[in-house]
Amino acid sequence: MPRLSNTIVIPTIGRNSLDVLLRRLREVSGPRPADILVIDDSVTRSGPAAARNRGWRQSRTPWVSFPDDDVVPEPDWVERLTTDLAGGAMGAVPGAARPARRPARAVPGQPGHDVHDPRAPVPCPRCSRTKSSVPSQPLPPHARRTSRPREGDLMKIAMVSEHASPLAVIGGVDAGGQNVHVAALATKLAARGHDVTVFTRRDDPDSPPQVTTPDGYVVEHVPAGPPTEVPKDELLPHMAAFSAYLTDRWADEHYDIAHAHFWMSGLTAVQAGRATRTPVVQTFHALGTVKRRHQGSKDTSPSERIGIEHTLCAEVDHIIATCTAEVAELALMGLGAGRTTIIPCGVDLELFVPTPPRPGPRAGRLLTVGRLVERKGLADIVDALSELPGVELHVAGGPAPDALAADPEAQRIRARAAANGTADRLHLLGRVARTDMPALFGAADIVVTAPWYEPFGIVPLEAMACARPVVGTVVGGLLDTVVPGITGELVPPHRPDRLAQVLREMLASPRRLDAYGSDGLQRARRLYGWERIARDTERVYARVAARTGRISSKVP
Repeated sequence: MPRLSNTIVIPTIGRNSLDVLLRRLREVSGPRPADILVIDDSVTRSGPAAARNRGWRQSRTPWVSFPDDDVVPEPDWVERLTTDLAGGAMGAVPGAARPARRPARAVPGQPGHDVHDPRAPVPCPRCSRTKSSVPSQPLPPHARRTSRPREGDLMKIAMVSEHASPLAVIGGVDAGGQNVHVAALATKLAARGHDVTVFTRRDDPDSPPQVTTPDGYVVEHVPAGPPTEVPKDELLPHMAAFSAYLTDRWADEHYDIAHAHFWMSGLTAVQAGRATRTPVVQTFHALGTVKRRHQGSKDTSPSERIGIEHTLCAEVDHIIATCTAEVAELALMGLGAGRTTIIPCGVDLELFVPTPPRPGPRAGRLLTVGRLVERKGLADIVDALSELPGVELHVAGGPAPDALAADPEAQRIRARAAANGTADRLHLLGRVARTDMPALFGAADIVVTAPWYEPFGIVPLEAMACARPVVGTVVGGLLDTVVPGITGELVPPHRPDRLAQVLREMLASPRRLDAYGSDGLQRARRLYGWERIARDTERVYARVAARTGRISSKVP
């Protein structure tokens, strides 16, 4: 439904009837107003005219309307107001007032005139005036922007994911968990009725400007940099163009909330949000401080990353962290208490389901899933395999199968397996279609994930949803998702000896494997379904949009 180029300004002295009015404004038919501003005059008591003027100065639209805070609009009020404004007339429509009040009408005025008479008991005035060149000013302390959304309301949501398109093929160098996260969250929010657009960089000259997905959300390709694939660590110089595009789009089309995924997305969203007064929620997905700590000189991130992440902690309206380890890192970066909410990544419970066990004898099959990058710890799993006679290791991830031979990390892993005598038990599968993953999980006795560090890690969730036990390392999100002795086991990173010991003990106890798989399945279904993740995220959006009106200006 189109928005009306009109701001509703409600002066109030704190009457309880205000909530009734706001609730009714959310329910009335017709186009949605661009904004709703409530001006609290209960402290200064400067009078309704001064309060209306303060609201007028803060509005961003050509027209401003001023209902009193104790009126109850009729169901078609906004629709009739739209017709009135389009026709050049202004006036009032009677509404259901309290019995003590005498219904009255306002006389239609002329453009440029405020026709509201504070002495007349007008039940629901359509008294509007044009707004000419009013300088943009910060929202004063006595004003709060309610801007439509509250919990349960439908919202217009802008997601920003500059390098991780929800349309990308999973398994490429820069395609992985964030792509899945953005796609799944957008899908579930759209299914809940929200209007969702994902802004991602155009990396293919044949990509159309917009794609409406079968899942009900829109992907908008942003022209920032060359329309080719560019490694994400080389994208920062193109973020100014990305931000400028967002600013223009968000100025033309109002969004209730923006959700930035990754630090460069946060940079562009805050810059655009500052210009358009769009509140911003941030999910980092990975922190530069953690990456630098673990990779040292091998960290290829731009030198500006850590500084920008620190600034974003102060500038965004709220941060959604994916695990408790991330919250601890954010606290070290100076993020104040109460400015973060933990909402984990989710798992597709319709796709990832238990499958029948594979036929034949089970000598022991391990599965690990992930990109072929050193930090995923695949070399440690291969070293552990040398201490597990007869056990096979299947590796899903990386380039397409026909490109594995030329992949440097695949070559390194194969050389390592040849050196420790496990080459015949190592099976590099390359990229596997997502729809084929449940069967692959179901064929494994244990799913192993041994990263040196991991911001969250969705593989354990997918394994648990398929009723498979998990052995992981004591890092990042795995500390939250894998419960030792219940759904699997955790070992220190860089310890193939400990990994081999735990795997040997678990493979020797089929009953233990079954129990871990069953408990993991229940945990995944109870805590990590995308329906729950979307609902919790929606609540954060509504709280932030209801309490904020603008973004400050410290981000460069």
